[in-house]
Amino acid sequence: MIRVLIADDQPLVRRGLALILAPEPEFEVVGEAGDGAEAVALAERLRPDVVVMDIRMPVLDGVGATGELARLLPECRVLALSTFDMDEYVVAALRAGAYGFLPKDVSPEELTAAIRTVHTGEAAVAPRLLTRLISTYVRVPARPVMRTAEVPAELTPREREIWQLLATGLDNAEIAADLDISVSTVKNHITGIFGKLGVRDRAQAVIAAYESGVVEVAGGPR
Repeated sequence: MIRVLIADDQPLVRRGLALILAPEPEFEVVGEAGDGAEAVALAERLRPDVVVMDIRMPVLDGVGATGELARLLPECRVLALSTFDMDEYVVAALRAGAYGFLPKDVSPEELTAAIRTVHTGEAAVAPRLLTRLISTYVRVPARPVMRTAEVPAELTPREREIWQLLATGLDNAEIAADLDISVSTVKNHITGIFGKLGVRDRAQAVIAAYESGVVEVAGGPR
């Protein structure tokens, strides 16, 4: 059973999401919140496995709520929702700790699949959409994810190569074909990359690649 908390400031959206999940025996909607602060409070009390979190909400937005949940309940996975595919708040949510995101017009099948994916600890973001988002909206933060000078020393040449390909939007099979190695070898390298970069998943690894300058934003630095 996957325990789900739904956070959205629109009651109709909350009810619609709950109705989508209701027929699925593996999901239990344990609560609904109308803003980010309420989502954090309910999550602390109800301990859901996944929070389906609207990005733009009053009181505390989805980005702030995601950061709070990542700090208070690291075992709770956040799946961010956005009205638009291209939304700079989505990148902020991924940086804050969201495991994936979906536009609000996704199909019921896509929603349930994404919840299952983030529940396992994997990132639920299409690789090319993730890269397009980050290349559009990423900014070098005041406190970078890592010190750029450390990156070449920490990663092997092969790991750096795979990290760059990952950041351009290739999935594991495409990386394997490009480098003429097995998919399992790619997966092993990616696990090592995550550990050395101190990132949790594919989304954060792509953000780190842009922020560190390993992959440059099209059109030059921002």
